[in-house]
Amino acid sequence: MATKQKEPGKVERIASEIRDKIERGALAPGSRLPGVPQLQKDHGIAYQTARDIYGLLEDEGLVFSRRGKGTFVSLVIGKIISDRTTRYLAVLREAGGAAGAYEAEMRARGLDPKNTVVIDRDVPPKKVAEIFEMHHRAKTLKRQRIMSAGLPGNDEAIEVVQVATSWFPPDVVDAVPALAEMNTGVGGSKSRMAEAGFKQVRLREEVEVRSPTADEAAALGIQVEQAVLEITHKGITVEGRVVEVCIHVLPRAKWRLAYEWPIDSPEPG
Repeated sequence: MATKQKEPGKVERIASEIRDKIERGALAPGSRLPGVPQLQKDHGIAYQTARDIYGLLEDEGLVFSRRGKGTFVSLVIGKIISDRTTRYLAVLREAGGAAGAYEAEMRARGLDPKNTVVIDRDVPPKKVAEIFEMHHRAKTLKRQRIMSAGLPGNDEAIEVVQVATSWFPPDVVDAVPALAEMNTGVGGSKSRMAEAGFKQVRLREEVEVRSPTADEAAALGIQVEQAVLEITHKGITVEGRVVEVCIHVLPRAKWRLAYEWPIDSPEPG
């Protein structure tokens, strides 16, 4: 006698219905979804069940919420593929007058990049101070960006996709005043540093997967149970000096990192 299949739970079943509509395009990126109370009413479910449905879809990177605005279909269905071997090339990070790699990356996807920038002088994390060989209590410039993307003409469906904090050695800060400005201009901080004699000719990135801090989760609009990618990015001059350290924190559900490099010389023709 065949065993009767167990019906999926309400969270999985209703989430599957919404997921299917998103993947078929019936719900377009940036579309506003019913609020939690309306979802509860429409399906005759408990309030917490409705919250759990959106929580599951958020974990999958299919929806996002904005406090006081509602829940929306993610602007990127599937992951953002970030080509780490090319994104910092000057020709790309300055494309179309972009103010850096992130802005160029989002514009190439047809999205409108939006950054909230906080500039301060602060004590860097221990690992950053050690890289710069600074005293562990010395302060230097901190550029923290909450990096969002929106659809042109839509001021509500704005999705936070990354938090990035850059640090620079004190003498570099003194030599490059633009680092303390909200908008560092075409090409971003790397272009201004190059103009001042601190051109980065090599980059090194170290990637790890971890849980976000409470502040990071709040900034990204995700649950603390979700995993994030932490990229420690180092900009290195021709003399071998690290002149920038940036800590990127990205929701793992939204990003895929791509790397490519040669492993041998091409065969002679």
